[in-house]
Parts: sequence; structure tokens; C-alpha cells
Amino acid sequence: MSATPTALTARSVVDALIDCGATHVVWLPDTESGFLYETLRDEPRLKLVPVCREGETVPIAAGLMVAGQKPVVIIQNTGLYESGDSLRGMAIDNRMPLLFLIGYRGYEGGRHSADSAANFLEPLLKAWGVPFYLIDSDSSLDAIWRGYNEAQETPGPVAVLIGREYDE
Repeated sequence: MSATPTALTARSVVDALIDCGATHVVWLPDTESGFLYETLRDEPRLKLVPVCREGETVPIAAGLMVAGQKPVVIIQNTGLYESGDSLRGMAIDNRMPLLFLIGYRGYEGGRHSADSAANFLEPLLKAWGVPFYLIDSDSSLDAIWRGYNEAQETPGPVAVLIGREYDE
């Protein structure tokens, strides 16, 4: 499948993470970010750290940070809900400079979705005070760099929402 001009491509997303200085990707694949798997797996400049549950991502990322690494977390919005306590208790309360890429399951371009997972995502991030950006094509990937840098400078968690399907 060839990429369209409005596509979100795995290579471009992975290159953006590398350009930010990320060293590790702590991740549980989902339908919105699963397209990244082969590119991440085959990329020697990033270490892929798979998890069994999304609630493990923040503690593992914290351990990597203590070891001097620069992890990024990739999970789905439903996984964010499952990992909320570790996000709140570790990343927010301890001001961890951590970038989250969040698969926006049910995203309807800003319109109300039949999927409650989509409808709760932005209000929840706002309630927690977690800044967020949306990527929906390769042309919007500068949001990864902005989010990563904001997380470092604030410091604190910042989310980049994967808001559309992708091309390989």
C-alpha cells in the first residue's frame, strides 16, 4: 500500500521519536498504533519494551528515566484509562518529563463518537492538566517534537493523540 499525502506513516512517526532523542518505546500495541510495530521492532536506534498491561508503562518508563534513558510511552485511550493511577501518582505528581503517544480509538474528527473511549479522552486529559496535541498525518508530526520538548521543559507528561488511521 502506498502512502497518501494525508497519511500517517510508521517510518515518519519513528523518525520523529528518534529526532526527539527517545531511546526506548514502552508499549502495548493497539489498533491505532499497531502499524508502528514492524518499524519499531526493526529500528536499532530505539529499544522496544513491550508490556502486558498499560498500567505497567509509567513505572517502567520511570525506571528507564532513573537509569538515564529517554523513554516514550505508546498506548491506546482505553489503556490510558487503565493506567490512570500510575499516570496520576507517578507521572503527574512527580512531574515526569514523559511523552505519551495515545491511540485515539473512536476518533471522529472532533465530532461526538458512538465510542465512549473517544468522548472521554480529551476531557480526562484536561482534568488531569496533561497538555495534548493531535497527529492525523505526516504533516502534523511536528506535534511529536513539540510535545516531547514541552514534557522536558515543563517538566511533566504530555500526550500526542493518534487521531486517524494510517498507511504502511
